[in-house]
Amino acid sequence: MSEKPIVIACIPAYNEERTIARIVLTAQKYVDRVIVCDDGSTDMTGEIAERLGAEVIRHERNMGKGAALRTLFMRAMELGSDIVVTLDGDGQHDPSEIPKVVDPIVKGKADMVVGSRFIFGSGMDAPLYRRIGLRLINLFSKMRVKDVARDTQSGFRAFSSKLLDLMMECRTDGYGAEMEQLAIAVKNGFRVVEVPITVKYQGLEKTSKRNPIRHGAEIIGTILRLIVEERPLFFLGIPGFLLILAGLSAGTYLFWYFNITRYFSVPVALITLGSLFLGAILCITSLLLYAIRRLKKEIQK
Repeated sequence: MSEKPIVIACIPAYNEERTIARIVLTAQKYVDRVIVCDDGSTDMTGEIAERLGAEVIRHERNMGKGAALRTLFMRAMELGSDIVVTLDGDGQHDPSEIPKVVDPIVKGKADMVVGSRFIFGSGMDAPLYRRIGLRLINLFSKMRVKDVARDTQSGFRAFSSKLLDLMMECRTDGYGAEMEQLAIAVKNGFRVVEVPITVKYQGLEKTSKRNPIRHGAEIIGTILRLIVEERPLFFLGIPGFLLILAGLSAGTYLFWYFNITRYFSVPVALITLGSLFLGAILCITSLLLYAIRRLKKEIQK
């Protein structure tokens, strides 16, 4: 970028009145504008951010981090941003690292930057259970984004303006949004790089608004959905076909056994009907998803 880019910080926040002031004030030193999405908070999050000079967009109810990010991206596009940097409002991320995160885009080396907790030079004081959970999710995520990013769940990111339209295609409302953002960027051939960041967990009152198990399950569910949508014939069609074969085999055995013994096996009949029914549903669903995917590609050409 030849001229100084317009950088906007976007902060999704839900009940962060204890930390939002520091995040907003520090971020203002490094960006041209700060926008906060008050995602249905029941405390003073929005009022504090607004008093400190941030633009605040309010959701009447809590809609989830993914929905908050879409709202923020829409506003950033309206303001003509060149670079958007996202960071959490709970104090985990250090806004003074914003220049480090946006630098690869400023220098034209990347279209999307992920602040990583798992590369050389990073720092993280997370409890053991969270470290294990993050490692497992990142390992599972490689099925979708391969080795593009080692930290697929980091919310400290930077996006060039040309990615924002695509980021609006992210349909995940909850915490799986970050995984879907990466998948969309990779699928469309954009350059994604990671930079080391420092993440703080110790001393924060509550860094997660959701039970860790439910949080992880939501992210894994998003990953599975993305994988199935990308290759529906493989992940749905083949299992469906095998279930139909199993149902036909069970049905053949049922009639053969009945002809010999005149005994009608209800359990085998239920297995037959269940396998045929479920297999048919999977096959039809896979064909519909495949057709939708092909149609979407044709429209985008």
